[in-house]
Amino acid sequence: MSDNNETLESLLQEKRLFPPPESFKRAAVATSEIYKEGEDPEAFWARTASELHWFERWDKVLEWNLPFAKWFVGGKINASYNCLDRHIGGPSRDKTAIIWEGEPGEQRTITYFDLYREVNAFANALKKLGVKKSDRVTIYMPMIPEIVIAMLACARIGAPHSVVFGGFSAEALRERINDAEAKLLITVDGGYRRGKVIPLKQSADEILKDTPTIESVVVVRRVGDILRTAMRQGRDYWYHDVVSGAEEYCKPEQMDAEDMLFLLYSSGTTGKPKGVVHTTGGYLTGVYTTFKYIFDYKPEDVFWCTADVGWITGHSYIIYGPLLNGATQVMYEGAPDYPGRGRWWSIIEKHKVSILYTAPTAIRSFIKWGTAWLEQYDLSSLRLLGTVGEPINPEAWVWYYKYVGNEGCPIVDTWWQTETGQVILTPLPGVTVCKPGSVAHPFPGTGAEVVDEHGNPVKPGGSGYLVLTKPWPAMLRTLYKDEQRYIETYWSRFPGKYLTGDGAKLDEDGYFWILGRVDDIIKVAGHRISTAEVESALVDHQAVAEAAVIGIPHEIKGEAIAAFVILKEGQEGTPQMQQELRAHVRKKIGPIAVPETVIFVSELPKTRSGKIMRRLLRDIASGRAPGDVSTLAEPAVMAELKQKYESQEAE
Repeated sequence: MSDNNETLESLLQEKRLFPPPESFKRAAVATSEIYKEGEDPEAFWARTASELHWFERWDKVLEWNLPFAKWFVGGKINASYNCLDRHIGGPSRDKTAIIWEGEPGEQRTITYFDLYREVNAFANALKKLGVKKSDRVTIYMPMIPEIVIAMLACARIGAPHSVVFGGFSAEALRERINDAEAKLLITVDGGYRRGKVIPLKQSADEILKDTPTIESVVVVRRVGDILRTAMRQGRDYWYHDVVSGAEEYCKPEQMDAEDMLFLLYSSGTTGKPKGVVHTTGGYLTGVYTTFKYIFDYKPEDVFWCTADVGWITGHSYIIYGPLLNGATQVMYEGAPDYPGRGRWWSIIEKHKVSILYTAPTAIRSFIKWGTAWLEQYDLSSLRLLGTVGEPINPEAWVWYYKYVGNEGCPIVDTWWQTETGQVILTPLPGVTVCKPGSVAHPFPGTGAEVVDEHGNPVKPGGSGYLVLTKPWPAMLRTLYKDEQRYIETYWSRFPGKYLTGDGAKLDEDGYFWILGRVDDIIKVAGHRISTAEVESALVDHQAVAEAAVIGIPHEIKGEAIAAFVILKEGQEGTPQMQQELRAHVRKKIGPIAVPETVIFVSELPKTRSGKIMRRLLRDIASGRAPGDVSTLAEPAVMAELKQKYESQEAE
């Protein structure tokens, strides 16, 4: 990645500053002293780890044989014990752990003691079905409380869980089960998505004949008589049957700090999925600490992370981070626009949510729909906002701040990965002066740099590769059964530094700006242009809700820019609008970044976690058949995109 700043300046021209409100600052969990404390990472992480329960304390904080780390060597710990048992001996026993909203409108309120009893009962049921310590268990479920129970029950008996996102295809499930050599599958009869019933057990049945290691299947009854569910005698068991009568105490396994807690397959776009291995002691320490400080957690808070548990965000900031901190949180099964576009705001009003953590793609959808939906609800309970999943355009950041946070909520724009396990780059609320679109600084006790092609740190104002420079507790330990791929993927390009795969800029004040994946760089006439920057320029236009940009072949320039644009409601995709947007990009960045083609669309191809799948846009532009679409939220969008692109090309 070239350190060519000619067309990469506009993000750094962002001069708006948002200091934390004084009232927030005075009561904040984090103070500026935490950065000084983080200068001794081992002491910092040892202090926060000490706030958890250990059956046996560690002998050594960190053993670092690059690229292999061991954290809290010799320590014995259990994730389920720390999420549950630690809280039920005192006033948190009857505190609400989960407020669950089902898509059709059901609600369940689950206390810490309720959750404790259900997890223990299911842990005993799993043991009765033959699951032992170190056996892998695959979980294929929607956003219902039983997915939390299943994960914590696995953790209680020392069986690593491998959650497969409920929106994945049967084929993706088969591949992940077989790679993990899972012994048991936990699924549901069906789940809800925008009013439709998705038959997950039926999907699983399609591939179970090709999963030789699966001995048993446990099925949660979610939709009941709406769907006829086939059950195979001797293999399939209803969840309510196996937990009925099970003892409500299961002794927690004393896990070595480096024992595997879970296996999570990254949503790679090509090739064999990467089985990311996360262990116990370091991961728990990382997510416990980051949740506490980044979300400024207070006992009276109601937290809502809108992600799906099938992704790392759900593991770290729905399951483990909040429960380790004894938090109350909202968990929602459905989509943000079903049955209406006010659904999220109604949930915030109803449950007095104080912390909202969501994806930029959701924010851009809200921008498209307009502020009228927001204005129908009381959002005054909100005191902190967060974003995760991809870079946020500065204008979307400001809209979120102004209309959702009513100009009073700090925003923590976070960067991290499946592999990192915990947030790495983030503002700290109450400490950081925020810049819209910037992820600010490394979290205390971690380290990051932006480096050039040769691995040398760039000067302020430069761009390059984002790398991590020191081990952190929640880091992946390896790729499952593929140590060589782990070394080659993350540690071979720049010796001693972890390659994130993302491009970044460092501004004059030392703030980090994420530019997206390194392969999301377009080379126009020798100039390297970030897709994130062109997209930000387009979204800066008052008519645009969202945009995705790709490179397309060009006889003279090598590559040209094609922009897929979603307009706000009430705006028309006319030829005049195309010219207006091209002129706007020219003004914001320069002539080299002006899109050759502007295509107006109603949707973009996204994963259910909200990431734009630009490779599918590249497939359309090149005339190739689309590659793997198992992670796509709305497969039908591809036909519209193909038709719109081909129509544009024909003109």
